[in-house]
Amino acid sequence: MITAFVLIQTDSARIPECAEEISEIDGISEVYSVTGEYDLIAIARVQRHEDLADAIANRLSKVDGVIGTTTQIAFRAYSQHDLDAAFSLGFDS
Repeated sequence: MITAFVLIQTDSARIPECAEEISEIDGISEVYSVTGEYDLIAIARVQRHEDLADAIANRLSKVDGVIGTTTQIAFRAYSQHDLDAAFSLGFDS
């Protein structure tokens, strides 16, 4: 499994719409709105580098309102904790 973190700059008027569209792309597992230089961070999890190229270069970068992206490919994971538990607000599902 290849994991990549995609730092995304958007048109500020379209941040929520961009996030929704990006979240529907195959290979994108999560999208977060963030503070700082970037507006969104997407996490891509794919089987092959070709799938990553398709998700980011062919689809994500063409979403209306996306101005630019920077992609960081992960080499190794040092933590295997459950992301749901890490971001839980204490609500039972």
